[in-house]
Amino acid sequence: MKNIHIYIAGDSTVSDCPPNEEPRAGWGQVLHHYFLDNVIVHNLAIGGRSSKSYIDEKRLETILNEIQPNDYLFIQFGHNDQKQDQRRTEPYSSYQSYLTQYIRGAREKKAIPVLITSMHRRTFDENGKITNSLGEYPRAMMALAKEQQVDLIDLWNESKQLYESLGPEKCKDLFIWFEPGEHPNYPDGISDDTHFRVEGAYKFASIIAKKVKEGILGLAKYVK
Repeated sequence: MKNIHIYIAGDSTVSDCPPNEEPRAGWGQVLHHYFLDNVIVHNLAIGGRSSKSYIDEKRLETILNEIQPNDYLFIQFGHNDQKQDQRRTEPYSSYQSYLTQYIRGAREKKAIPVLITSMHRRTFDENGKITNSLGEYPRAMMALAKEQQVDLIDLWNESKQLYESLGPEKCKDLFIWFEPGEHPNYPDGISDDTHFRVEGAYKFASIIAKKVKEGILGLAKYVK
């Protein structure tokens, strides 16, 4: 059976995490567990990057120099595109423009781009509903996917359903939430509503695998 390669471009919710930050993990770190052994995952996501800064640092260029026909490029950005610094993009203009560079770059190499909307942060209102902290970025990505006829995995809506089904307290079990003294890597405690612990990473990797099986035909047969 020939090898299938999945390259991932994304931010800290996707990236591998160093041992001193365990049990933090990104979904890209554990995605390979949901695929057959001939699927090789290259997790090139890195914390703090936007769709723009990832390109500015020539990280997309590195992927495009390696990627081969019929490989996949998974693309998830949004959390850092909001930042008020040099990483910033605007949803319906520069954000879509930068994402188009990933799509076009993959297609020029005869690889297959897949857009993935950012998942919500753990932002509950007083009624136990998730409030949107991601602005128009997810909708802008959805619109671009439709326009460019690119497969889309919608973690934005999936995460809302997941978090609300768990509720505000139980939802903490997906994230880096520790009391002081509870974990040696976080001796002072931590309340992080953005980044996942291993359980959260596995949950989102499983959602992605499920969506691949349901809708990305060439890759679906390789999901465990």
